[in-house]
Amino acid sequence: MKLDIREELSGIISEDNLIINEMMSRHTTFKTGGPADYFVRVNTEDELSHLLSLLDGKGLTFARDFYIVGNGSNLLVSDEGFRGVIISLSGDFSKVSIDGNIVNAGSAALNSMVASSAKDKSLTGFEFAHGIPGTIGGAVVMNAGAYDGEMKQVIKSVRAMNPDGSIEEYDNESCAFSYRNSIFKKKKQIILSAKIELLPGNKAEIEEKMKDLMGRRRDKQPLEYPSAGSTFKRPEGYFAGKLIEDAGLRGYSHGDAQVSEKHCGFIINKGQASSKDIYELITYVQDKVKENSGVDLVPEVIMLGEF
Repeated sequence: MKLDIREELSGIISEDNLIINEMMSRHTTFKTGGPADYFVRVNTEDELSHLLSLLDGKGLTFARDFYIVGNGSNLLVSDEGFRGVIISLSGDFSKVSIDGNIVNAGSAALNSMVASSAKDKSLTGFEFAHGIPGTIGGAVVMNAGAYDGEMKQVIKSVRAMNPDGSIEEYDNESCAFSYRNSIFKKKKQIILSAKIELLPGNKAEIEEKMKDLMGRRRDKQPLEYPSAGSTFKRPEGYFAGKLIEDAGLRGYSHGDAQVSEKHCGFIINKGQASSKDIYELITYVQDKVKENSGVDLVPEVIMLGEF
């Protein structure tokens, strides 16, 4: 049943930033997903506070009735869409500033942009994130990482907003970072910004390292196809891609969803895959890997809507 709060939303969000029945295929890197009842662009913390107050007053809950979307790079939205409110942070949330060796990044700032800004100021330590396709907010929530780097190593503090509009600040330890996890996966909060603490470095060397890491990504990952990056979390003591290959699934297709031939840890959209195709391939891979090796693969991709 469609949520009917258009009038209330119009009192908070300008007409230009409120879209009805927006196709989520436009906002996910899988390029799939049906319509969201409401797609809302929020530009300031004040707007966000008022919006959350409205949603909370209606008894709406995070993930079930509303959800925050950054770059949509770790998200699979149902073909039937999402019966609720999708919130896209922009404006003030995309800003990046640097004070000494501290990068102040809004939650909607792209990881690549933050890494480039740090490079321009000769700050090292964030090169690993340059090729991670997402935003700072998403990277904090999942403790994103690559090439021996992760957010846990560089986060100084994080600001987050509660459903009642109040704001809390967390230091690194309070974030409870672990492998692809943080306290924010349990908290019903929205990341506002993060302070990233880096070290002085050599700009040319930083740039060279970023180029090297991007080259390695292009060589090993199917960046030419829509995907959500690594589809599964790395099981302790194993590599998901190797387990999938050992199960004989390299290149296996279900509709236009395919286990990448270049990197078995990626499920890709070869062209016209639906979210259902991708979801069914994910579950098939899980079943076959369990049958072959006894290991349970856990999706890293977040499922939103009814599957």
